[in-house]
Amino acid sequence: MRTAAAPQFYETKKFKDKVKQAIVFIVVLAGSVIVNSLVAYAFAKIRFKGRNTLFIVVLSTMLIPGFVTLVPQYILFSKLGWVNTYLPLIVPAFLGSAFFIFLLRQFMMTIPNELIEAAVLDGANHIQIWWHIMLPLTKPALITVAIFSFNGAWNDLLGPLLYLNDESLYTLQIGLQTFKGTVQTQWHYLMAMSVMVLLPVVLLFFFFQKHFIEGSNIASGTKG
Repeated sequence: MRTAAAPQFYETKKFKDKVKQAIVFIVVLAGSVIVNSLVAYAFAKIRFKGRNTLFIVVLSTMLIPGFVTLVPQYILFSKLGWVNTYLPLIVPAFLGSAFFIFLLRQFMMTIPNELIEAAVLDGANHIQIWWHIMLPLTKPALITVAIFSFNGAWNDLLGPLLYLNDESLYTLQIGLQTFKGTVQTQWHYLMAMSVMVLLPVVLLFFFFQKHFIEGSNIASGTKG
């Protein structure tokens, strides 16, 4: 466990490093929303052979514990030379999430097919339909996915702890651990920074809770 007697992590942290971390969270958020919504649109509104079978295969990946793929994933990223970079934290967001795909697909299934057919008659392709029709109509579900994605990336400790070795790359979650020394824990710093780390997630949910609840209810087939 990486520990330090003093909160040097926050004292020596440069502004540009904080900007890099903010960019990581933004990229993860954008990648998760874009990729999962595209896949969900394909499963919900595009008819192709084996669609339902492929959807079941995607859902079945939720049965695989994350720790099972941890070692192979680390070996892969190590071979690619991505260890001690932010890429192992960013790239998985662009590979899709079975849970997010399921959530968005269920929401998109409630959108009338007549809208898609009318857009096709007007000459729109699938990308245009996805961008101009599906995304605006699925805003509650997209906000739900965005909140979950941000919360997962923001609170991730295992990923940064596993892949980041340079102190200048440490995320806030690892930074919190620097207040826990071998002999003494600086509780006043730890509690203060814990509140600061928790605040963005609380504010995000506070401002978007209406859309979050609406998206969760419709995707789960309930109305509230």
